[in-house]
Amino acid sequence: MEEGSVEGEAEWPDDGDEAAFLSENGPQPQVELAPRQASSPSEKLPDVDELVARIPPGVIALLDDLFRAKFTTVRKFAAAQPAAEEPASKN
Repeated sequence: MEEGSVEGEAEWPDDGDEAAFLSENGPQPQVELAPRQASSPSEKLPDVDELVARIPPGVIALLDDLFRAKFTTVRKFAAAQPAAEEPASKN
């Protein structure tokens, strides 16, 4: 048993294992985000029912099956800060 491991706990894959898994399962889908639109603080947010009406029925059904998700309100969040560089891994 390796130092620091717990009996009965599965070993976490290393970077090589993850790279092999990803290469065997083909390319990952790329998601293209819509450009962020500037808005003023006084801009009125759309009604939640209006936004829910834009979501395809199949997506609503899947969200309900997976998460029992219900849309209840619309909120505005501050723009995300740029992600800081990740620290180098400890090998």
